[in-house]
Amino acid sequence: MAKQSRKPKTNAVRILERENVTYELMEYDINDGLVDGVSVAEKTGQSVDVVFKTLVTKASAKELFVFLVPVALELDLKKAAKAAGIKKIEMLPLSELTKETGYVRGGCSAVGMKKNYPTFIHNSARLHTEIIISAGLPGLQMRLPPESLAKITNANFYDIVKE
Repeated sequence: MAKQSRKPKTNAVRILERENVTYELMEYDINDGLVDGVSVAEKTGQSVDVVFKTLVTKASAKELFVFLVPVALELDLKKAAKAAGIKKIEMLPLSELTKETGYVRGGCSAVGMKKNYPTFIHNSARLHTEIIISAGLPGLQMRLPPESLAKITNANFYDIVKE
């Protein structure tokens, strides 16, 4: 099941272990301050097609949504709103990220947030047997099957990126 258990145990990792999800942890250096998704893909030697970033949006003060998209692509807010079944959506200000999710920029994972927000994964994830997402800390990523991620986050797959 879980591999390399000597690495940090984040909420995301604890949930994967509790749910018996097969995963692999990958560490990367954050001393250069580069924690954006494309830099993470480069540092870990992975394709930008399989490394997904976690984006948190809001429709109102209390209505938040989580979207996972490949790191080199941009979330289409109109498509995201449509997937969420609402009229308008905007990015959650970075200043509110930790308060709302329990995670920091560069370490925000769709798994193990403070609350279970509605979650949407870009449909390209289904083209891969495994994708890579944040494990809950800057410098720590986890590789897992996209279907496992969808199951533990109660997510669905949608076309949510700009063309």
